Amino acid sequence: MHRFRLGLVGIGKIARDQHLPAISGNDRFELAAIASRHGRVDGVPNYPDTAAMIAGTELDAVSFCTPPEGRHDLARIAIAAGKHVMLEKPPAATLSEIEALAEFAREKDVTLFTSWHSREAAGVGPARAWLSRREIKAVRIDWREDIRRWHPGQEWILAPGGFGVFDPGINALSIATAILPAPLFVEAATMDVPIGRAGPLAAELQLRCGDAKGRASFDFLQTGPQTWDIEVDTDAGTLRLSLGGSVLQLPGEAECTEPDQEYPRLYARFAEFIANGTSEVDVRPMRLVADAFLLAERRETEPFEF
Repeated sequence: MHRFRLGLVGIGKIARDQHLPAISGNDRFELAAIASRHGRVDGVPNYPDTAAMIAGTELDAVSFCTPPEGRHDLARIAIAAGKHVMLEKPPAATLSEIEALAEFAREKDVTLFTSWHSREAAGVGPARAWLSRREIKAVRIDWREDIRRWHPGQEWILAPGGFGVFDPGINALSIATAILPAPLFVEAATMDVPIGRAGPLAAELQLRCGDAKGRASFDFLQTGPQTWDIEVDTDAGTLRLSLGGSVLQLPGEAECTEPDQEYPRLYARFAEFIANGTSEVDVRPMRLVADAFLLAERRETEPFEF
């Protein structure tokens, strides 16, 4: 079995917590090199940037864990060199950038995978199958977490192109667009943006799925227990996904919980796409965020510091 030589770009919290363990546990990949301005990984060549990594090491594929702003140019370097590419979410800073990368990957005949890790949570697939046979009555999303815990000192996340609270909120939207049987639309929104920042720390979205109304509440300042819940009312009762999609409760049934395997599943899918010569570029979650920014009433709030 051929092992794909993989380069990893960006060694921050998500790379160390999720990508490196998933890569080491997948026998289809060999971690061959690292590119990072600040982080290092022992045992493999480390380079200061993507171009130097590609020039210095034989690679089949590159996985990007950098912030979305600037990722288009880095990914384009890899695609131009004929490397298969996997992008951490959100896949780029703008829809135009990811659409351009998709077209370039087709021209170069390489795989491009926009990875939405929350879709690989254990309850998402069963939820999609159950909802496919139901009439949707209402959708409620509550996604609240602590920015200081999950993104300590990461100033980029509140800068232009950083997405603010939509960096975690897009995970909820990635699940919703995967499980709901009809398209999801943003009809109105509000965003709370600290003075001197570009990205919101909180947002409220009014949604529509077919004839059903919905809402999403995103908060980046929740301390204590974190909340990652989606509820869908149907003609057969209410489906509930909690803990980011890892716990599924169907009407009249006990909760179903499985261990976290999101990133191992992502890399397994990436290997399949490469082997089959296919790509997956899904921008629906990002389009909803863009729609929210277009429609939102922007409310200025007190300054925020990490």
